[in-house]
Amino acid sequence: MTRPPTAAQRRVIDAADPVTGRLRGTEAQLEALVRRGLAFRHPRPPHDHFLTPPGHRLRETAAPAAGPATAASAPAGPAAPAGAPAADGGVFAARVGGAEEAGVPSGPARAREVHSAWQGLLELRRMTNPDGAADRPCGWERAHLVRAAALALEAAGHRPAGPDADGYRVRATPQPEAVAVYAPDAGALRAYAATLEEAGWQAGEYTQPRTRERYVLASPRRV
Repeated sequence: MTRPPTAAQRRVIDAADPVTGRLRGTEAQLEALVRRGLAFRHPRPPHDHFLTPPGHRLRETAAPAAGPATAASAPAGPAAPAGAPAADGGVFAARVGGAEEAGVPSGPARAREVHSAWQGLLELRRMTNPDGAADRPCGWERAHLVRAAALALEAAGHRPAGPDADGYRVRATPQPEAVAVYAPDAGALRAYAATLEEAGWQAGEYTQPRTRERYVLASPRRV
């Protein structure tokens, strides 16, 4: 991409589905995003357009200032960590576990949101994996490792850690295409590993050399 998208194109990108990246816009707008490498046209009917990984990354950055920033167009203050819950009025975000997620709603409404997000991700797998496989992570997941792993865990019914509750904690690692998942006990750790494997990830248990804390190292499976 040699120049930033136009304001109209940016609005199309910002309005994309936060999980699947499905786009809605005029044919000219969508074709322009395809030429810029920010979107692709699915080869199967109904030939919808979706964001590419660069398009997703652009969507998650603040749009160039054109007046006072709004909650929908730019974050206030430092960028939130990957997977942090969205602010009021924001889009869905998987819970990665941690004290910073205090106040995230729970209960039936949250369960419905998580279920919908997981089903959307399975559909994205079917549409973007070359063989249409839904049992293997797709490019979006490899570009958003922490959030993707957290969504798989939360969708399976596991509870994230919080200020007053034990649960999973998903964290980035220096290793390419890998996340670390921490648990309150050995049984939970095994359950997290099994869930991730069922969701198409490779998972194994390891020990931190300094702290001796056990954790799961998980990577999205490619085949």
